Amino acid sequence: MGEGGNVRQPAEVQSQLKAALRRLAKSVVVISCAHDGQRFAMAATAVTEISMEPPAMLACVNRNSSIHTPLAAGADFCLNILHGSHEEISALCSGKAGGEQRFAVGQWEENETGIPFLADAQANIFCRCESFLTRGSHSIFMGDVVAARQSGDVAPLVYLDGRYAAFGGPPA
Repeated sequence: MGEGGNVRQPAEVQSQLKAALRRLAKSVVVISCAHDGQRFAMAATAVTEISMEPPAMLACVNRNSSIHTPLAAGADFCLNILHGSHEEISALCSGKAGGEQRFAVGQWEENETGIPFLADAQANIFCRCESFLTRGSHSIFMGDVVAARQSGDVAPLVYLDGRYAAFGGPPA
């Protein structure tokens, strides 16, 4: 056991885990929020539902990312599930741009509480930041869902094996 009860994993296990996770297809999500007059956005795939009763979601965020500070301060957020045509938005929100440049592409709007959201995303899930915990390099932010909306046909942007792919929808 490592310091604080954390188990230290050898580099070999980390390498094996990275290789295994390349086989886990995930929808690409952009987490967005506003705090102190600034907008923040970050592409993520470590996003999932926690509960339906009550409706709740979680998102894992690297502690070095710019969106971490506002989320840790309790900023409410939106989970924007990207459409297959949103690869450029994902790239901008994955570190290739910073600050307001991340909002230069796409149909960004604000809801009634000022949270930025991508209007033509596959879906938008608005969350009230409930709590977070930190594990290693990331924090896990948990939010109570206060609203959700959908747009267009089901055709999400998917990330698998280090590449993007568009999923054309469910089988007939």
